[in-house]
Amino acid sequence: MTPTDILESLLVSNHRLTRFAAQETGNKTPAGVWRTLSILASDGAMRIGELAASSRISQPAMTKLLPALVQDELVYRIADVDDSRAWLIAISSKGQSELDAWKRELAQAMEPLFGDLTAREWSTLSSAAQLLASRLGSAVAA
Repeated sequence: MTPTDILESLLVSNHRLTRFAAQETGNKTPAGVWRTLSILASDGAMRIGELAASSRISQPAMTKLLPALVQDELVYRIADVDDSRAWLIAISSKGQSELDAWKRELAQAMEPLFGDLTAREWSTLSSAAQLLASRLGSAVAA
């Protein structure tokens, strides 16, 4: 396999893995909610337009999504010190807790699929996860 083939396989497998795990949980929360919280958790507070672009949805769609997230106290607004007319959106501690619980739920849903892996296979997955995290700038628990 070429490097491009490997990367394509990783991307496709990751998409399938995430979709499969989400379906296995039975959780009905829209994917856009988890995506928005994940972006805010990893990238920090941002303006609605930046958040929409990061989430790959239109700004009007993000504007429609945010009131429910604010009402559910998953995110909150911060005045933008660079522009007094603008607001930044940040993840709340409740939003972070719910996101963490969702990620644990996803991982637990995958356990039956991976339960028969050998110690060596787990080590390989751990190394791959650490490599991906280092390239993407996120921390991986050891």
